[in-house]
Amino acid sequence: MKTYQTKDLRNVAIVGGAGSGKTTLAEALAFEGKLIDRKGSVDAGNSLSDNTELEQAQKRSIYPTVLYTEFQNHKFNFIDTPGVDDLCGGAFSAYKVCDLAALVINGHDGFDVGSEIHSRYAAQVKAPVVGIISQLDREGSNWDQIYESLKSNSPISPVIVQYPVNAGAGFDAIVDVLTMKMYKAKDENGNQEVLDIPASEADRAEEFHSALLEAAAINDEALMEKFFETNDLTPDEIRQGLRDGVAGRDFMPVFCCSAKKSFGIKRILEFIINVLPDPASARPMTDVEGNAVAADANAATSIFVFRSAVEQHVGEVSYFRVVSGKLTEGMELTNPRNGNKEKISQIFAVAGKKREKVSEMVAGDIGCTVKLKNTKANDTLGVGDVAEISPIAFPAPRYRAAIKATDQNNEEKLGELLNRIKQEDLTYKVEYSKELKQTIVQGQGETHINLLKTLVAAQKIDVEFSAPKIPYRETITKVAAANYRHKKQSGGSGQFGEVHMIVEPYYEGMPEPSKYKVDGRELIVNIKGKEEYTLDWGGKLIYYNAIVGGAIDARFMPAILKGIREKLNEGPLTGSYARDIRVIIYDGKMHPVDSNEISFVLAARNAFKEAFRNAGPKILEPIYDVEVFVPSENMGDIMSDLNGRRATIMGMNAEGKYSKLSAKVPLAELYRYSTTLSALTLGRASYTMEFASYEQVPADVQDKLLKAYQEEEKDE
Repeated sequence: MKTYQTKDLRNVAIVGGAGSGKTTLAEALAFEGKLIDRKGSVDAGNSLSDNTELEQAQKRSIYPTVLYTEFQNHKFNFIDTPGVDDLCGGAFSAYKVCDLAALVINGHDGFDVGSEIHSRYAAQVKAPVVGIISQLDREGSNWDQIYESLKSNSPISPVIVQYPVNAGAGFDAIVDVLTMKMYKAKDENGNQEVLDIPASEADRAEEFHSALLEAAAINDEALMEKFFETNDLTPDEIRQGLRDGVAGRDFMPVFCCSAKKSFGIKRILEFIINVLPDPASARPMTDVEGNAVAADANAATSIFVFRSAVEQHVGEVSYFRVVSGKLTEGMELTNPRNGNKEKISQIFAVAGKKREKVSEMVAGDIGCTVKLKNTKANDTLGVGDVAEISPIAFPAPRYRAAIKATDQNNEEKLGELLNRIKQEDLTYKVEYSKELKQTIVQGQGETHINLLKTLVAAQKIDVEFSAPKIPYRETITKVAAANYRHKKQSGGSGQFGEVHMIVEPYYEGMPEPSKYKVDGRELIVNIKGKEEYTLDWGGKLIYYNAIVGGAIDARFMPAILKGIREKLNEGPLTGSYARDIRVIIYDGKMHPVDSNEISFVLAARNAFKEAFRNAGPKILEPIYDVEVFVPSENMGDIMSDLNGRRATIMGMNAEGKYSKLSAKVPLAELYRYSTTLSALTLGRASYTMEFASYEQVPADVQDKLLKAYQEEEKDE
């Protein structure tokens, strides 16, 4: 393969809902560019895109697949992405390194749920979009219904470039209102004849042609004036107007095709070459400080790794885009994240598992290399003072589950496997919670977690999934005092320590302690020392030494603090972390021989436990800010469901036919929410969740938690 210059490159993310025909389109694009001489299919399990055993078994795309094809002295890099919403990480990876999104729309179903979801994702990353209506040869395809669904539901105004003459089982003709010609299929290999538009289609073609010209002229006053005067524009004016409009997301040009027959593919490629931008003129990538990094082949070399995968017999494969400069075989690059150097031993142009070795790639090109040592997805590599490219912004996880190996001997093996899986799919998050004593996996939804189960099962590791425990917190609501004497005598020196303390709830800005009522008498405290600790799990501990008259030697004060902190790690109510407590040690006793550190640790633990239980203890639960993006007609069902989850509705905003609902919801009520939301809205709604605060649980919930913990302690 020759080295393609930046101006001759086009990078396109193929996106759309499940079943829209993305993989079949990718196969047709590769066939049109003569990368392959025979098209594979999803059903046959021999497509370029779905090339892993898992994808072939499930007959769907699971991973984003990089493909290239060559056409009219240009190189196209396509990334075929999964359509299932739970696997949206592939689309976001593709958006990061591509300059355009091709939204594939099912010609039978029109602008459906999948089209809506992927249009929203494209809007989030501000990706320019071209619409491609595929599967127009399916029985029941109806152009009028498709067009109506586009006008009614697409968040970007559709501008028709092509429409089918005879959608359905006999589909073989397209009217192109940009060239004002009709294209008729001659066979199933992409061959076609160019004809004049028949009289029966003249009026409709002219109507769409006029709308296309108006869209091209709308952002330029001079063009708009010329259009209204002459009702025409030159080909160059049309191209420039369309280029600007697509780049600004003012409209979405719409094309038609039958990917199975390779019909219409050539015109799509021609339009991308003639109208849509090369990497140098597209929106540039940015560094972590927000600065644009131009796709300049003459600048210092830098590449961005957007995906890592481990392949049998190959090892780790790193997929990258050349951000700037030229990447050559044998070049040594530096990773600014860790300072490590990486040697690029080989460079490949990629078409699924079909790879062609090349000696160099220039700015804007996409390829892969193998066996990088310390570089992962989202890393930048470069020469000299490297501008670190901003990472891919993936959606936050929406589903949590606890996982453990049924055989404890496999825990380490499971941990290694989970770490590898999350490196290949950055939308997974895996962490071991010391607090909950569980390994928690997080993903985009139940389908995403089920995929994880499949990946683990393939490695012959038996695991159990369960609802994760909730990281509750414990605190107090009023002042209480307690004392405890630890005394133990067992021959020789014994153990003795006595601690008197006051506990009270802490809040920012509260005055220093001065006097309290203890055992019916007023106690004035004389502060000798103060220590303030910000706890790892949130909140604070404030520790005061108010000992007078040497009742407890200063050398034992750290032991008392240690005992208190041990109980904060395992609160008296449910064993959860305790927080936001002020402790005053005001009296105690010691023994000249028997007092030691362990005595005061134990005395402090027990005094704190008793004081805590007398101080109006409360359990706090994590509350999340939840935003639900929902079709307006489903709002009643969604609100009813949220009310059943103890949610507090914070507000609603209308956005076209959708509404954005904001609520505060306890984490304990969000398990499997993504599944419920999908069922209530037939997959059309989406949501985000972000930790907000800890709040007191209702009394009935606290009672249930206390009883459950008591039963758990009995069982142990």
